[in-house]
Amino acid sequence: MSAPPAAGLPERRFTEVEGIPIAWVEAGAGPDLILVHGALMCLEDMWLGPMAALARHFRVVAIDRPGHGASGHARLADGSLWRQAGILRGLAGRIGLERPVVAGHSFGGAVALAYGLAYPDATRGIVAMAPIAFPEPRLEQVLFGPRAVPVGGDLLSALLGPADALLLPLLWRAMFLPQGMPERFAAAFPFGLASRPDRLVAEGENANLLWPDLARSVAAYPTCRVPVHILGGDRDIVTNQSLHGRGAALMIPGARLHWLPGQGHMLHHFRPDAVVEAALAVAG
Repeated sequence: MSAPPAAGLPERRFTEVEGIPIAWVEAGAGPDLILVHGALMCLEDMWLGPMAALARHFRVVAIDRPGHGASGHARLADGSLWRQAGILRGLAGRIGLERPVVAGHSFGGAVALAYGLAYPDATRGIVAMAPIAFPEPRLEQVLFGPRAVPVGGDLLSALLGPADALLLPLLWRAMFLPQGMPERFAAAFPFGLASRPDRLVAEGENANLLWPDLARSVAAYPTCRVPVHILGGDRDIVTNQSLHGRGAALMIPGARLHWLPGQGHMLHHFRPDAVVEAALAVAG
């Protein structure tokens, strides 16, 4: 799969945070809100999803996470979701975001939760969409984890390119089940950018650090001091929200879980209204 830039997407801006160039786009006006994409994605996922609806109420900044999209990547240094939360905090300071709402999807939901746990006084609230919240065996650890090894991982990822060309379209479409991939997403998402061998090395680093990172998150959930709203679909086959969403909501003081019947993992594309409602709620 390949695609041109998403229709209407403004030119990416770049801000260096601790030596890493982070790509971002902006829309709207109002209280500040940051959108954080998940695995095998880049900021176009949010641009094609809930960003337009959120921009009616917020100044919205969508980012490419380190090692994804057009953002830089410090090999073996920025794969941790907690480290990415720190980079996100640095970006917020550099571009003048004041106590943003942080909304993240899937792995990005874990980053958003870590942001709120690490920087409660600098966070207005957290919206976690279909988050991964607890350590568990994951397919991405098998598919991408070996590419993260310091010696030979980059070469391995390059050699696996032909296999990736067959596998990744299946994974992208499976993410949207039980719905189909929206035609607009299929036409405009930059699949070629998201599937570059070096981007999949970064996916491997993220996957390999999930267990210790999420163990740290779980230990910190009861200490959370910011409003948290979690969106979960009851037909999510990527992150079982009966475990991840419900479990996190039970452990985080005052957290609210919003069940979206019939929705799968990519619920932010089909229920942007629910994302906006949750963001407005945590914003005050």
